[in-house]
Amino acid sequence: MALAPRFREDSADAIVMFIRDKVRDAKAKGVVLGLSGGLDSTVVAALCVRALGPGHVLGVLMPEQATPPKEMEDAAGVAKWLGIEHIVVRLEPVVEAFREQLGGDVEPRAFSNVKPRARMTVLYYQAQIRGRLVMGTGNKSEILVGYFTKHGDGGVDYQPIGDLYKTQVRELARHLEVPQHIIDKLPSAHLTPGQTDEGDLGIRYEDLDRVLLGIELGMDDADIAERTGLPVGECARVRGIVQATRHKRRAPLMPKLGIRTPGLDWRE
Repeated sequence: MALAPRFREDSADAIVMFIRDKVRDAKAKGVVLGLSGGLDSTVVAALCVRALGPGHVLGVLMPEQATPPKEMEDAAGVAKWLGIEHIVVRLEPVVEAFREQLGGDVEPRAFSNVKPRARMTVLYYQAQIRGRLVMGTGNKSEILVGYFTKHGDGGVDYQPIGDLYKTQVRELARHLEVPQHIIDKLPSAHLTPGQTDEGDLGIRYEDLDRVLLGIELGMDDADIAERTGLPVGECARVRGIVQATRHKRRAPLMPKLGIRTPGLDWRE
């Protein structure tokens, strides 16, 4: 039997209920999220509209120099399709101010993380002045391999699709009748020109998700390789990434000095 995540249609209803409950519990007036024109943010926006209605969802478009204009056109199109309010906040001045203060000649990979952290600052500002929550758009595949920026796109109030692998999110998008051109897009954060998610990860999402599911099920690398047809070394590489990025999925740890310690054994 092939090893691959399966999508369940009732996942949509469960996520809608989750969003509705969390917004109600926080006594918030709605949600704010970044709209990139990509699959994940479109799916989260559509789920938020189902949960709260379009009047309680704000999409924020945050282009900067590396953002292809077509992506912002698609993001605005998603907002129109869903009937939600959207605003545009350009990040070039913010990013360039950081570059200037850091000395101008910055290390490109490290500097690329300034962008998602600036985006999150914008989202929390918009959420605070409106009395809303910030909804994240991270999926399970990216969260498990640490493919997100700490205190950037990982710094949100809730992750509605955080327990769905990327391939499941794609199926959910079809279930929600997301426009086909959004579903067919090559995933990219557009942090640098020509960047793609699968290029950064070094593996297709379809293969990554099968390996991650095997790890989730407690299988060893040899069993995963046999069930997926992937090399054992590739399965081991993915497992190593999951282990190496554990710190990104945890609250900051602290030495245990009390009876119950936040982030360790203090259960909320």
